[in-house]
Amino acid sequence: MRFSILGETLARHDDGTEVALGGPARRALLTLLLVRPGEVVSADRLAEEIAPHGATSTHALHSQVSRLRAALGPAAIERAGAGYRVTFDQDDVDACRFERLAQEGREALGAGDAARAVPLLREALDLWRGPALADLAESRTAGAAAARLEEGRLAALEDRIEAELRLGGHRAVAAELRELVGRHPLRERLAGLLIRALAAEGGQGEALVVFEETRRHLADELGSDPSADLAALHRELLSAGPSSAPAAPPAQLTSFVGRAAEVEEVTALLRAARLVTLIGPGGVGKTRLSVEVAAGGGEVCFVELAQLRAGADPAQAVLGALGLRESGLQLGPTGQTPVERLVMALSDRALLLVLDNCEHLVDGAALLAGRLLAACPRLRVLATSREPLAVTGENLWPVRPLDDAAAARLFTDRAAAVRRGPAPAPETVGRICAALDHLPLAIELAAARLRTLDPEDLAGRLDDRLGIGAARGNRSAEERHRTLRAMVAWSWELLTESERRAARRFTVFAGGAAPDAALRVCGVDGETLESLIDKSLLEVAGGRYRMLETIRAYGAEQLEAAGEEEDVRGGHALLLLDLVRSADPDTRGGDQLRRLAALAAEHGNLLAALAWTVEAGRWETGLELLASASSSLWIRGVRASVSPQAAALLEGVGTAVPEGFGEEYAVCVLLAAAGDGGAAVWRRHRARAGRELAAAWPGDRPGRYPVVLLSWMMRNATESDPGEAFAFVSAQRDCGDPWVRAAARYVAGFGPLGEGDGAGAEAAFAEAVEGFRAVGDRWGRALALDVLAGLAGARGDRAGAVALTDEALALTQELGALEDGADLLVNRGDHVVGEDPVAAAADYARAAALARSAGSPAGLAAALRGLGDMALLEADPARAEGLYAQALESADPHWVKSAGNRVRILAGLSRVAGLRGDEVTARARAREAADYARTLTGRDTREALRVLGLPEPLTEAVSRM
Repeated sequence: MRFSILGETLARHDDGTEVALGGPARRALLTLLLVRPGEVVSADRLAEEIAPHGATSTHALHSQVSRLRAALGPAAIERAGAGYRVTFDQDDVDACRFERLAQEGREALGAGDAARAVPLLREALDLWRGPALADLAESRTAGAAAARLEEGRLAALEDRIEAELRLGGHRAVAAELRELVGRHPLRERLAGLLIRALAAEGGQGEALVVFEETRRHLADELGSDPSADLAALHRELLSAGPSSAPAAPPAQLTSFVGRAAEVEEVTALLRAARLVTLIGPGGVGKTRLSVEVAAGGGEVCFVELAQLRAGADPAQAVLGALGLRESGLQLGPTGQTPVERLVMALSDRALLLVLDNCEHLVDGAALLAGRLLAACPRLRVLATSREPLAVTGENLWPVRPLDDAAAARLFTDRAAAVRRGPAPAPETVGRICAALDHLPLAIELAAARLRTLDPEDLAGRLDDRLGIGAARGNRSAEERHRTLRAMVAWSWELLTESERRAARRFTVFAGGAAPDAALRVCGVDGETLESLIDKSLLEVAGGRYRMLETIRAYGAEQLEAAGEEEDVRGGHALLLLDLVRSADPDTRGGDQLRRLAALAAEHGNLLAALAWTVEAGRWETGLELLASASSSLWIRGVRASVSPQAAALLEGVGTAVPEGFGEEYAVCVLLAAAGDGGAAVWRRHRARAGRELAAAWPGDRPGRYPVVLLSWMMRNATESDPGEAFAFVSAQRDCGDPWVRAAARYVAGFGPLGEGDGAGAEAAFAEAVEGFRAVGDRWGRALALDVLAGLAGARGDRAGAVALTDEALALTQELGALEDGADLLVNRGDHVVGEDPVAAAADYARAAALARSAGSPAGLAAALRGLGDMALLEADPARAEGLYAQALESADPHWVKSAGNRVRILAGLSRVAGLRGDEVTARARAREAADYARTLTGRDTREALRVLGLPEPLTEAVSRM
């Protein structure tokens, strides 16, 4: 006989039949005896615990025991002294088997045998059917045992997940871990496992968010810091350096049927041809085939282009999918187009780039693929489209409907998921698949209907609706597309009115929607959305709803036909406005990482909402959307992605800025100036924007969008009047907003810095660091720490400079800013080069690798300059000269942040020329460095070189020349 107490108490014979135990008192009695099989439980305790609100009499207890003996057998329970015990072995009770298996699994894991640990732990966990000792919920005696078992269950779960992580199963356990961490936010081992799973998938930023949330929970609820193990994991994550993990293919919710041979053939074709385009009608399975090919190994970047509107630039989407920012945290101009940045980032990277759903962007996708393939020899591109890209070297792979056997298998597989009972008859399945032209999406939609229709009824309805031609399998792509459209239309017609309303309204979402957003825009309840999932019209993955593009296109037509498009798109825009407006303060606070990640998930929806405001002439809504999202756009380094919409809004507004929207207008000018043609936009609108901003931030009260102050200052510092901009921002030092006060102190520090007052500058930047730290902003703190580290190094405090740089580096890594990480690594190398040249060389080399990955020429120039300095130290002037020449070619002469590095490159070339006895070139290079420094700063040579941060020996050498 077997007993179960991990859930409701049950007893079963060896053949599996259940024993009738009787009422609650009898179940409670048996449960108490089974907690420790073979141990005696006193009659007094049994009498008290089985009826906690009134002790059971001795006679009643004996009666319950007798009835249990009758059910279980007379020898099952025996009297022992003043109590009773069961006579079964421990392994007859699931709780005892659980503890034994869990211990064996833990020992296997400890011995490094994860493959053995997983099945043991799974077997242990599968014994659970509900809360431990559920029939003794109010028992004091059982309470401790239940708590022990529940703790053991959670520990076994952690052990099982850790074993699966060791076996490479990070993707499979990530969702489970997210749910567990949500239920147990103070359990550090679970948090650590989730961090490891996310990092293994390339989600370093999300992993850092988990650490930060756990740290905050521990501090708020326990008043403690993370454990040494979790802190070490955090350091390990940071020491890996900033990452630009490419977007992985979307998670697939169903099995892959019928195209195994095609996966192998397309994979083989990609080894021989660098551009392969999967073509075919909607619903034929192009995206799913590309996902399976991409899963075959190697580095992959999956770019979903469906969320972009016609005419959009696919290069921006590829940058985002690669995890690359358009600019560093300093907000300075990159001087590069998105395509140029991609070329640099991918120039020596062995990567498969998947461009999914190119048909509405075919010209842009073709130009991008051609440019990247020509410049990046190790890159391969797999595209999906309804028409060819028509690029030289393109290999087309027509994706055809499934064959008879695969189509039948797909239908049967999906049918089994929605309908219990025997499988449909093969002849019926064949009729259904033939009517649907063997198109996978049509088959899935039809199979979902088996929840309410019998297979024969479904086949008959499809016959009537679609007909079955004699030459069905040879129909053209256009005819098959009509079949799919008819199937989508039929599925649509079978929906209830509430379901149709939800489905057509959902089409305004680009890139999916969180559940609460979907409920608000669709105007229905959660049950209706769940019903659409059951009918294969919606999918849910990663906590977000999404709709396949073929269905979304049809639904958008229905939205227009219903006359709801303007209202629903307007509601969608207002939803996004509420979302970004409510998130804005947190993007500069302690919840920064989580909020930035959430807003990143909504970026496609933001672009769609902005485009609608332009089309509909809703200028106020568009201006508010841009301004409210500006903090996250700047901090995430994606402001250029909204530049076309910002420019269009400026064009629509013209000279009539809406009353009360002056600050929004100024933000719009800054964002429009970040894109192509930005210089012209800036010249045309700068003066008006400056006046509007000054009116919004008069000094005695704060405006609405604090980050605009830093962006305004940085834009003016490079292109207009830096003095005026610095003074304007510094005037906010007594602002009531603590973030603005910190930003104003940061800006104010540049005044004494330029005047040679190192102590005054250091005090201002230190105040800024503490101000940003107090509100929890990593962005501002990293900026101020960078300058503070330079000041520490300039006064000879190398250890302090390194510590400050390390702190800034950790913050940039959390924000995913590769370019800034490269810059800080160069700075750290400069601080330690005199004492530890080996460490400095490692920092310069790592910085060069990061800069290349980020597509940052300025960062690469700084790293190559550092490596050139090392070559000189190693008495290799020829190598140094080559490195300096490469660095000079990459350096941006117009970006003030790069100015000091450019001067150091020129000084290095002067030193190389001097070493080989070429005094003429040495003097010419030194004069070039001095002239450039004087022109940039407006100061004499020595002071200019000091302001730009050159070390004293270099300053002296250049000045002498």
